[in-house]
Amino acid sequence: MNEILLSDPRAERTLDAAEVASELDALARRYRDAGGFGIQILNLLGGSADGLIDRLPRPVQSGLEGATRQALRLAMFGANGSRRMVPDQPAGINRAVSAAMGAAGGMGGLPGALVELPATTAFLLRSIQGVAADEGFDATADSVKFDCIQVFSAAGPLAADDGADLGFLSLRLGLTGAAVQKLIAQVAPRLSVVLGQKLAAQTVPVLGAVAGATTNFVYSGYYQEMARVHFGLRRLAVAADQPHEDLLEGLRDRLLDPA
Repeated sequence: MNEILLSDPRAERTLDAAEVASELDALARRYRDAGGFGIQILNLLGGSADGLIDRLPRPVQSGLEGATRQALRLAMFGANGSRRMVPDQPAGINRAVSAAMGAAGGMGGLPGALVELPATTAFLLRSIQGVAADEGFDATADSVKFDCIQVFSAAGPLAADDGADLGFLSLRLGLTGAAVQKLIAQVAPRLSVVLGQKLAAQTVPVLGAVAGATTNFVYSGYYQEMARVHFGLRRLAVAADQPHEDLLEGLRDRLLDPA
């Protein structure tokens, strides 16, 4: 990926080995820490993550993947359009807005949450694009848009992950319409599990609005952090003038063996 902006001061010189190691250490810490607090909150709201989706009606469970694919398709266009009208916001504001959306959806129970799902997906994608821009990339470039969708394949904050599965960092596709559909088809199954957990949490009796706000707050923070890891590694490959695959291996090693 070569769409890093020339105005990015981090692209003005090549990083040395010590600086590269320090940045990889920081990215590994960010990856590990992204979802920990969210697990505790959602467990308080509704029990273990493994049982959340089982609470949903069977028709909703069976339709989640198709709904997620459609939400991703719509979000891809909606997120890009919104960035032309409203500037990117700090992570904290994004999380607050996302929480408000979740509260509104949760107040309507499962029907309201289902209506909110595409809007939340678009907002999360918009937040990921904002991170890409902040890391020095042109968020309007096709390859960067693809990478933004790819971040969703990092599963969610409730997923057990020892760092071995970093496919969301390494997948590369051609920039064709068919490739977009292939990418969405690969991402949708994992994202549908995440969104299913979110929908189930919002069906908790009495606490629907609170659960909706909390899950959106958690997921917004999680995906922004995953975007930092994703585009941070892309940026580091440019700044260090090293192959992305080599840096990815270094990140994986740190996640599998923190010592």
